[in-house]
Amino acid sequence: MTASPPALRPRAWDGVLTAPISGRTAKPRKIGTTFVSVKGVGINGIRDLIDVAGDYVDRVKLAFGHTILIDEQVLREKIAVLRAANIDVNPGGTLGEIALFQGAFVPFLRRAADLGFNTIEVSDGTVQMDDSTRERCIKQALDAGFQVVSEVGKKDPAENLIVDETLRQIHRDLEFGVAAVVIESREGARGIGVFDAEGKVKGGEVDQIVAEVEPSSLIWEAPSKAGQEFFIGRFGANVNLGNIAPVDMIAVEALRQGLRGDTFRWVVNAAR
Repeated sequence: MTASPPALRPRAWDGVLTAPISGRTAKPRKIGTTFVSVKGVGINGIRDLIDVAGDYVDRVKLAFGHTILIDEQVLREKIAVLRAANIDVNPGGTLGEIALFQGAFVPFLRRAADLGFNTIEVSDGTVQMDDSTRERCIKQALDAGFQVVSEVGKKDPAENLIVDETLRQIHRDLEFGVAAVVIESREGARGIGVFDAEGKVKGGEVDQIVAEVEPSSLIWEAPSKAGQEFFIGRFGANVNLGNIAPVDMIAVEALRQGLRGDTFRWVVNAAR
């Protein structure tokens, strides 16, 4: 049996120290969510993630199509342990794209439900998907009882979307009924989405997007520390972040709450 998430246990410094940045939302969250991208992590790694950071993980994405490669019982156990810890879990968006490409999207949804997934990500990072197909996939996943998130953006830098098209797709997916829209960055966060070729966030493009879309509806993929710090600085501790590696989960939460020098200095400078 999995240990209770840390939120149910006392903290070591309770009554002595508090986080310098206050106001952090608690689970179950509507804003300030974090999703973790998991690949080669076994059941013990999943339990470790829950023991150490379960209170801060809102969703786990079992990334790309790797769940085809692992033992079914191991997969079922990982999903069950995550769900028991009140963590949403979805197969990677690429697996859904493979299912669509192979003409098996509805059977894919049925098997995902049987395996215990409760969330589906609809993306077109690799395949081409017109608006009617996008709407059909989202509606089929919703009708099957899943929470649905979508992802906007291409995985090939040569196909990077201009801001106007990104905005059009965000509005489209929200109208189709998704819970939130993920802004693609991949693991490298270079030359993809709102990241330039050097890995810096293009702040002007971010401003254009949030001028038209409520930030709570967006999840910014931010696998790099530079991206995490930018989005926390721009939107505060309760910005939605994604594509976080399991090993980085506590480091990201520490940034959110001012427990690292990078964000603690904001509090120190404001007090001067």
